[in-house]
Formats: sequence, C-alpha cells, structure tokens
Amino acid sequence: MTAYIIWNASPELFTIPEIGGFGPFIVRWYGLLFAAGFLIGQQIMIHIFREEGKPLKDIDTLTLYMVISTILGARLGHFLFYEPEVLFSRPLEVILPPYAGLASHGGLVGILTGLWLYSRSHRATGQTFLWVADRIAIVGALGSAFIRFGNLMNHEIVGRPTDLPWGFIFMQNTEYPQIPRHPAQLYESITCLLLFLVLLWYWNRYKASTPEGSMAGIFMIWIFTLRFIYEFLKENQVAFENNQLLNMGQILSIPAVLLGIYLLWRSRQNAARQSTAHQPGLSR
Repeated sequence: MTAYIIWNASPELFTIPEIGGFGPFIVRWYGLLFAAGFLIGQQIMIHIFREEGKPLKDIDTLTLYMVISTILGARLGHFLFYEPEVLFSRPLEVILPPYAGLASHGGLVGILTGLWLYSRSHRATGQTFLWVADRIAIVGALGSAFIRFGNLMNHEIVGRPTDLPWGFIFMQNTEYPQIPRHPAQLYESITCLLLFLVLLWYWNRYKASTPEGSMAGIFMIWIFTLRFIYEFLKENQVAFENNQLLNMGQILSIPAVLLGIYLLWRSRQNAARQSTAHQPGLSR
C-alpha cells in the first residue's frame, strides 16, 4: 500500500469581522508569509547596513523600492507571460485586487529595475547596483522560501503524481485529481531556505570584501537552475504549455541562469584583477 500525506491545511489564517461597514477581511497564510518576507528582510538589511557602515535612513527607501518593484514586476510578468490577452484587454487588473497571479521571473525583472533606480541616487555612499543586488539576494532567498510555503498553504502550483511516501494529496485543490503528488512547493521552499543560509554565511565571512555580483550570481544560478528542474515535477500552469517541450517557467529560467553565470564570472574576474593589483611591485 502506497504511503502518502493528506494535506488539508486551510489557506485562511483568520477572519477580521466587519467593522463600520467595511469587511469582513480574510487574512490568508500566503499574504502573511509574503509580508513577512519583506518585514524580516528589512531587519536583516538593517543589520547588513549597520555592519558595513551604510546609512540606516536609506533602509525605508530601499524597502519601498523593493515592495513596489516586486509586486508590480510579478503582476506584469504573470499577465505578460501567462495571460497576455488580459494584459492588453483589461490592463487595470494588474494593479487592482484581488492579486491572483504573481510570476517570479517578472518579480526578478522588477527587482533588478528597482535596484537600478535606487542605486542611481545612492552611489555616493557606496551602494552601487551590484552591491545592493548582492545584499538583496540574501533576503530574496528567504522571501522566496516564504512565498513557496505560501503556495503550499494555498494548495496551488501542485506537483505531478508520485508514488513516493512523501507525496501530498491536496484536498482543497479541485483542479486536478486528488491523488498523491510531488509537494513541489515544499521542495522549492526548502532549497530557497538553504540558499538563504548559504548566502548569509558567505556575506558574514566576507562582508564588505565580497566580490560585487557574486551573491546575486549565486542566487540566480541556484534559484533558476532548480526552478528549471522542479518544473518537470509540476503540473503545467496554463493550457498552452501542454504542447511545448519546455514550459514557460523553464524557458524564462534559462536567461536568468545565464545572467547569474555572467555575474559570477564577472565577480571572479574583478576579484582576480584586484588581487593582482595589490601584489607587491604590481600596484599602480
């Protein structure tokens, strides 16, 4: 007899009753975890800024840039990559609730754009684009772990059928037959959490001497290589993917991995040049 796990957790944490004609408001695990990623990430960034002597007053500005760019990029990415007909026929759905549909690849583009805009006015304090991107990669990995766990609580982005003993039956997902499936959301959540610990250790060891672009490169290689692999274990998100060799998540992961490889190579080249320049007799 095949062993499996019955997953029947409620996506809703609690409900705030109607007050003064407003409500009721349902607080869902996904929204709470999404917000927790930013709140905890902000505290980690405060620690990083303090350790590296950057102005703490910039944290609120950076957080605002990240919140707006992440949500807007993820929303635009969802409609552009998965529902382009909605984007062009009903564009207001991008910014109007309910915010159902967030694409991680769109979120990445949004974050990189937000970091570029932020760094333009903060270079004087040493907050270059790659410096900030490296530090955001640390909290981005933690936020990704929270979001994927939120997907698990929502019974969404389910895996393909499996006979492995840790297969989940998603009782509240009626889109697919309720049979044991890969908990792909949990796979991603765990590996993102592991990446967070690796990057935090890496930064803690090198801090200001961290080669610029190295942590951002590691982040993109790790996240999107595993995303490419995990997609083989997931059900396709939209019907048009059923006739493709690779689904949209895999196609979009390829340039992200290539960009990560470039950043890591560039950081190693720069580190090697700096090391050579500081050798006795070779400095200029």
